[in-house]
Amino acid sequence: MEEEYFYPCPYCFTQVSILVDKSVAKQEYIEDCERCCNPVEFRIEVEKDTITAFSAAPIGQ
Repeated sequence: MEEEYFYPCPYCFTQVSILVDKSVAKQEYIEDCERCCNPVEFRIEVEKDTITAFSAAPIGQ
C-alpha cells in the first residue's frame, strides 16, 4: 500500500510529494526533488500502516 506524502524540499522549500510504500517499516533512500532536481535523503518509518517518522534532508547534512 502506498501513500502520497507532502514535504517541503530542503533546497527550494517548495511543497512536493513522494509515494511512500507503507509495507516497508524502515526506509532510507535518495531521490531528486521533482521541482529543483537536487538530491534529497529520505528517512521514513512506518508502523501499522501509519507513517511515524519522516525526514527529508539535503545530502551530507
